[in-house]
Amino acid sequence: MRNSILDFYYFSGTGNTLLVVKEMIKFFRKNNLVVNLKRIEVSDPSQINTDHLIGLAFPVAAQSTHEFLWDFFKSITSTKQETEIFMVDTLAGFSGGVVGPLKSILKSKGYKPIASKEIKMPNNLNFKEFNEVKSDKKIQKGLKTAKKFAHDLLFGLSKWQGLPIPNLIHKVSTNAKTWEFLRRKFRLDIDESKCIKCGLCYKLCPVDNIEMHTYPEFSEHCQLCMRCISFCPTFAIFNQFKPIHTYTACKSDEILKAK
Repeated sequence: MRNSILDFYYFSGTGNTLLVVKEMIKFFRKNNLVVNLKRIEVSDPSQINTDHLIGLAFPVAAQSTHEFLWDFFKSITSTKQETEIFMVDTLAGFSGGVVGPLKSILKSKGYKPIASKEIKMPNNLNFKEFNEVKSDKKIQKGLKTAKKFAHDLLFGLSKWQGLPIPNLIHKVSTNAKTWEFLRRKFRLDIDESKCIKCGLCYKLCPVDNIEMHTYPEFSEHCQLCMRCISFCPTFAIFNQFKPIHTYTACKSDEILKAK
């Protein structure tokens, strides 16, 4: 890496990505890299400092990632100085529709994509009872992978990986009709008998899909990031069609502020 200052942009739904980012930051700072941690949902992509090394971290969704994250990536300011940039994502299984397409976007804007890594972490969309023992093992393995990726990044040992046929997967996973189907399948609602009107779901939503009235009300552009249902303190949010067993990897206040 050419630069000693890293601006690390991240989005984390229920905490997996945040855990990975923090593990990488620990290694970077021990090795004298200055790190500025920035939440994607409150950052302006046109104001990215192309004099710094740039990192992107986010979760996989629908074999790709959330719509608002693609909007952010596509709006990143262009550069003529081949600013070095890397990405890391967290996923439960398989992506296929993010690493290659993101590289293409960044190269078209003048960046030099230097490394990518996909790290398996616990699934935050569970229809079966959650197994904490298996989850903890997966987290520890994921954090070891994150630390190694940070090491390899720092010493120029990592590459931007990709799949030979990502474009088809990307087109399907980012299609508006795909997300309309997913929103219907995983439509969320409020159990007013459990809701304490704390407004936490409203604060957590990265795309302002929740409005606070007498009770929280959902609009039609949910990103299925699982924040609201997973962090609800009284389990008042539910899927209309199938029960979801919630999972979080951190506390809600950690999600709401960069540390």
